[in-house]
Amino acid sequence: MQMQATEIEQEIRNFLTEKFLFGRSEALSDDTPLLGNVIDSQGVIELVVFVQERFTLTVDDEEVTTDNFATVKSTVAFIESKLRGRT
Repeated sequence: MQMQATEIEQEIRNFLTEKFLFGRSEALSDDTPLLGNVIDSQGVIELVVFVQERFTLTVDDEEVTTDNFATVKSTVAFIESKLRGRT
């Protein structure tokens, strides 16, 4: 069964809020730039590891870009495209 975008978004939001924002979910909108505002370069690695483990997919090194992980919205879109490509 394919995950819905809302489920993916909630998983990403929960991870970022708990791991980096100390529960302050109001600091995270769909278009909030993640890098520099929410996570640093180490945080990107942690986010990628979380995505790979939670959604059981592989994120190639060349896919770790500011386009794919710029915002919650772009991260969800990236995960959706990876999941669609698996079917």
